[in-house]
Amino acid sequence: MDYLAYYGLNEQPFTNSIDNRFYYNSSQHGEALLRLKYAVSTMKGLAILVGDIGTGKTTLARRMLDELGEDEYESALLVVLHSAITAEWLLKKIAMQLGVEEIPEDKVNILAKVYHRLIEIHDSGKKAVVLIDEAQMLNSREIMEEFRGLLNLEVPGGKLVSFVFFGMPELEEVLSLDEPLKQRVAVKYRLKSFTPEMTEEYIRHRLKIAGSASELFTPDAVHAVHYFSKGIPRLINTLCDNALLEGYLTKRNVVGKDIVDEVAVDFGLNVASR
Repeated sequence: MDYLAYYGLNEQPFTNSIDNRFYYNSSQHGEALLRLKYAVSTMKGLAILVGDIGTGKTTLARRMLDELGEDEYESALLVVLHSAITAEWLLKKIAMQLGVEEIPEDKVNILAKVYHRLIEIHDSGKKAVVLIDEAQMLNSREIMEEFRGLLNLEVPGGKLVSFVFFGMPELEEVLSLDEPLKQRVAVKYRLKSFTPEMTEEYIRHRLKIAGSASELFTPDAVHAVHYFSKGIPRLINTLCDNALLEGYLTKRNVVGKDIVDEVAVDFGLNVASR
């Protein structure tokens, strides 16, 4: 038996892997989606969402991609894995995501192909949208200039492509590498940590999706989770997952504050300041 069977759960409720079934539509996540979808539906050009580590930027990017209907949008999500990339590499990736075939090697011809593909998308009645996760890694003036050039591609009705950047707060410094591009940001939103009430709702929501029929954390335990995690969803998941495991190992019917405290000690989450 593992803690899933012990607590009557169908699946792990607090995994940090992206699973839209567990998406928690907090008030701020809902507002962020509304603002970003407004930006792409009206083809504003460039929108950004920033947030600290673990606040749910990638989850929101995946959610947004899922909500951009194929009948209205030609959309794609590009995840930047490292900072050692060139403008040519990025343009090739964008071209590939937009469905460009036989991508050339030189930048001038790549841009020409991208332009013609964007015209095709526009003529088909759709809107081209590229979401870029971990955009703060695009820390290059040349790359920012390329984005500005792409945003200059227009038709009488507006931009030919919209970009949505998801990244950490230093993304704003990256945008400052090209001031004209920074001035083109049409919509900006910042994700914050959860409040105590949001943390409680988040925990309850994920447990319900996983099949829980009862409250598995005491109110004091939930308060401790919020305190040690500082309301950061990724840390909430880590604390709750390990607290359920500890509760199972010690044969506790519900997780109390003492268990959360022990797990926080194991992870070194500022226990001394409590």
